[in-house]
Amino acid sequence: MAATPENSCVSPARDVDAVESLVSRQLASSMPPQTECLSPECKQVLQQHYQLQERFLRTNNALASAAHDLKTPLAILNGYVELLQSEKLGDLNDRQREVLGDMRSNGQRLQHFIEDFLSFSVLETGKMKLRYEAADMNACLSEVCRLWSPRFHERKLALYFLSNDKLTEFSFDVPKVERVVSNLLENASKFTPSGGTVWLHAEPYMWDRRVERRSGVANDRRRRNNPQPNSVKVSVSDTGPGIPAEYHIEVFDDFFRLRQTGTQSDGTGLGLATARRLVNTMGGKIWVESEPGAGCKFSFIIPLTPLSASKGKIE
Repeated sequence: MAATPENSCVSPARDVDAVESLVSRQLASSMPPQTECLSPECKQVLQQHYQLQERFLRTNNALASAAHDLKTPLAILNGYVELLQSEKLGDLNDRQREVLGDMRSNGQRLQHFIEDFLSFSVLETGKMKLRYEAADMNACLSEVCRLWSPRFHERKLALYFLSNDKLTEFSFDVPKVERVVSNLLENASKFTPSGGTVWLHAEPYMWDRRVERRSGVANDRRRRNNPQPNSVKVSVSDTGPGIPAEYHIEVFDDFFRLRQTGTQSDGTGLGLATARRLVNTMGGKIWVESEPGAGCKFSFIIPLTPLSASKGKIE
């Protein structure tokens, strides 16, 4: 299923159970070693470390459980709103349609926040399973763009995506890529003023990754001549206020929210953090290019060859 504003690439019910199971295993496997030979100060530091680790894992578990418990009543409320909007229970006047539209929009935002919490808990606590399949990146991005177009229209924003004929079919985790793009579009829609424009673009890319070096000049990566693309680069650009250079790394931190005048800064602060974790899990990288007043361009790259099948060590 596509990563829509209302859906996530993570299956909540299964993942909450997985988080709980993983917490128990990690706590069991992280018991302090024998400390008889350590000084009292070292023993105290070590004990505090394991106490913090246990608290961290328990907090993640509670976060996932709470987010999961909120999904069912929210889904029921959203269902009733859609039923009323369909006018199967009676005709509506213009004001009632407007109110129901606002209710649906805010319900979808809340559901997106809950999905962020669930994704964060799973990514932070355990290993996310990757499911690679041969797919078309153009089709993947086109579907995400189609699902987000109504939200951009509501906010009076233009969203453009043009297929790239140079992209060929390759193996990647479609739901996770959709979730990353979805989070980037959500971020762009929040920080782009009304009347602005957002572009979604993808292209083949030559990622000059550093590989494990061996003896001999022949293996020096600087002497290699391989013009063939080895990855795909996806970018989301906007006409927003831009991000100062000192925040280019910090915006991907957990729970970080950049407050800017004239933009919507509401949210969990987990959208970009989740995107970073998902991209890293797929063996890629993500970054932002921006200057104040010149908009933002968020880009991420994923390798054409799945990480588990690639040779060499990525640094």
